Amino acid sequence: MLKRLKIKFIAVIMSIVTILFVVIFGLVLHFTKQNIERESEQMMRTMAFRPPASGPMHKPDNNKDNRQNNIRLPFFTVTVYENGEIKASGGDYFDLTDEEMLQKLVNAVNERKEETGILPDYDLRYMKDHNRRIKTIVFADISSEKAMIRGLIRNMAIIGIVGYVIFFLISLILAKWVTKPVEKTWNEQKQFIADASHELKTPLTVIMTNAEMMNDKSYSESDRLGFTKNILSTSQRMRGLVESLLELARLDNNRTLIKLSNVDLSKLINDSILPFEPLFYENNMELSADIDNDINVEGDKDKLRQVINILLDNALKYSDPADKVTVKLKRHSSECIMSVSGLGTPLTKEERVDIFKRFYRVDQARNDGQSYGLGLSIADSIIKEHNGKIWAESENGYNTFFVSLPL
Repeated sequence: MLKRLKIKFIAVIMSIVTILFVVIFGLVLHFTKQNIERESEQMMRTMAFRPPASGPMHKPDNNKDNRQNNIRLPFFTVTVYENGEIKASGGDYFDLTDEEMLQKLVNAVNERKEETGILPDYDLRYMKDHNRRIKTIVFADISSEKAMIRGLIRNMAIIGIVGYVIFFLISLILAKWVTKPVEKTWNEQKQFIADASHELKTPLTVIMTNAEMMNDKSYSESDRLGFTKNILSTSQRMRGLVESLLELARLDNNRTLIKLSNVDLSKLINDSILPFEPLFYENNMELSADIDNDINVEGDKDKLRQVINILLDNALKYSDPADKVTVKLKRHSSECIMSVSGLGTPLTKEERVDIFKRFYRVDQARNDGQSYGLGLSIADSIIKEHNGKIWAESENGYNTFFVSLPL
């Protein structure tokens, strides 16, 4: 999928570049041709309105004639008198003594209705000028114009090819850069599906095994009662996993209804600590609090309570026994910071990032089967929905989880 996405991205970029090149080079070629033709016709018109020379056909001093009229391109004029006499003048580039060729040019022009046009067989542009007694036809050689246009096309082709290659290389780099977040999300999704399948497979295996053993009549009634309890407890854990997965799915799709209100976070944390105090006491652990009063935030009270419960539950499971867990809430400028700190196995720099990934557990040996590594991932999603931040730090053997929320 990612490969096809990159190919489509590159194809779109190169299509846009192709259209731009065609439009830009086409316009440059069009306006260049128009300018050349306009300049040529202007010079031809200048020659057409010169007073014709009298007398028989002759070859004038071309250099003097061109200098006087500032004619720098290959032009010549053919004058046709009423009696059919043809007189040619101007142009060092042409042999004006070939009367047969001159007559062919005049006949070719007379066959055309346009006042200005091109004789492609002769590479000449013509312009007619009529008056009462004589007709003047100005011819201009367009071979130099064609050579100029060919040179322009060649240069544009070279520039286009070089630019195409450069843009292709740039599009390769951009495709890799643009699809990197997609690739990361895709890999995380595949990992998530694999982890979820693994986590669901274990309780299903336990349920199926106990169900098969229940059907075995060799077991006593008390044994079958134990199998039933195993199925029930495993089903409850499985239900908890499915609910957590659904919660994550709703958070990912922004389908969770956030009921924003003014929340007294100080009171919320104090209230959330109370149910955990007996649990910490049973584990010979101390739970202390340092909460600033009257800290209010805009948020969903139930969701924020869920985050606090997740952090306290993690501290209960992974902090060292017979030690103290400290919960703090402090005001810092325009935000408040809550922290839950406890002594435990120091988290590495990589673990402090990975711990918020789904199904990630640092200490697999201390997994009691109730945890699936989804709590901190859910907490991370909830805090992001509240425009806050959550992160972990480890110092002097203490692992501390911080939550920052705007006041």
